[in-house]
This record gives sequence, structure tokens and C-alpha cells, in this order.
Amino acid sequence: MSALLQMDNAGIKRRIVIKDDWPGYSLDLFTYPEHYHDDIESIYIPHGVIMNRTERLAHYIMDDFRDDNIMVLCVLKGGYKFCADLVEFIKILGRNSNKYLETRVEFIRLKSYLNDQSTEDLHIIGCRDLSFLRGKSVLIVEAIVDTGKTMKALLKHVETFEPKMVKVAGLLVKRLANMAESLTDYVGFEIPNRFVVGYALDYNEYFRDLNHICVLSRTGKMKYKI
Repeated sequence: MSALLQMDNAGIKRRIVIKDDWPGYSLDLFTYPEHYHDDIESIYIPHGVIMNRTERLAHYIMDDFRDDNIMVLCVLKGGYKFCADLVEFIKILGRNSNKYLETRVEFIRLKSYLNDQSTEDLHIIGCRDLSFLRGKSVLIVEAIVDTGKTMKALLKHVETFEPKMVKVAGLLVKRLANMAESLTDYVGFEIPNRFVVGYALDYNEYFRDLNHICVLSRTGKMKYKI
């Protein structure tokens, strides 16, 4: 995949960087729900690549948490697939080694997007009392981090409950002028500022059923706009 490049940043785990000019794969090369044919431009990151990269992130997490049990805080709804696969890989790695990390998963739902634009307002839906995090080693799992406004607000909220340690795993981090890479300890892919859907990432609640991460077409944006 010539559009992908691995790089190291000081203090940041190695990530895969997708270049600005990467158009994605032709839709003809992969299977996907046929009713989305006109709504997506390309397959941006195939499901198999996502899974392999997630397994690698699990290795990083196992190394860093060592003997600490992990309190996983999954950010819904977009993070549920990434979180489920990441936790499963952590369990598999533990079973195949002498270092098993006990994981407990809790969920928090945030809403900060309208159509394809991030809003200034962060709404925490459901559980606001996170007192069960006190004294725990916490791993926040988020599907995508762009400006970082949402993650900063969430981290500030989590810190009020005095956890032992907090780290953030983001499958995708958008490459912006004010990109939030310093907020994310484990990065799957650094991507250009393109609106992507699939693998539980949505556009107004559509496209979560795509296994691949895909680029939304103009037709798709108009069809499902609210």
C-alpha cells in the first residue's frame, strides 16, 4: 500500500500515516453492502488492515500496562467495534503469554457532530458518574480523534474521578493544523482531513454496518443529511 508510511514521533508510538493524496481502493476490489454503492467513493482502509493494526496496538498496550488491570472506557457509538476487537486481542495475547491483563469495559456516549461538522458542544449521554475509575488504570478507546476538543473535555471529566493512570487509544487521528496527537497514546492510523465512515463510524447514524473504513461521497452526504 504505497500511500501508507510508518513513522516515529518522540514519545508517540509508531503509527501508520496515510498520505494526503491517497484515494483509497476501488469499490470493485472488496465486498460491502450493495445499497451503499453510490454513497461511498472508495475503500479507504480495508477491514483486514484495521484488524492487523489493532492487534499491534494490543501489543503496545500489554507492554505499557504490565501488571496493572485495565479499566477500559469505550466511547460510543463509533468506538464499539474498535474497542471490542482491541480488548479481544489483549485477551488473546494474555492467554498466549504469562502476562494476563484483566480487562473491565465500561461505556460512555458522547455527541459532538452534526452532519459532517464537529460542534463546539460536548454532550455526555448516559453515565456521567465515573467514580468507579478512582485509583484505576484507565484506557479510553475512541474510534477517531480530530481537533481534540471532545477528547480534551472527556479527559478533564475523567481526571476529576482521580484515576491512577489514563491513556488513550485512537484508531484514527486526523492530520489537522491543530491535530490532537499529543492526546493519543496509541494511534492506529493518521489520516488526512477527510470524512470517513464504516467500522462503526457513522454519518447521522448510517454506515456503521460497513466493515471497511470508507470515504463518503457527495451523494451520500446529501442523501443522509439532516
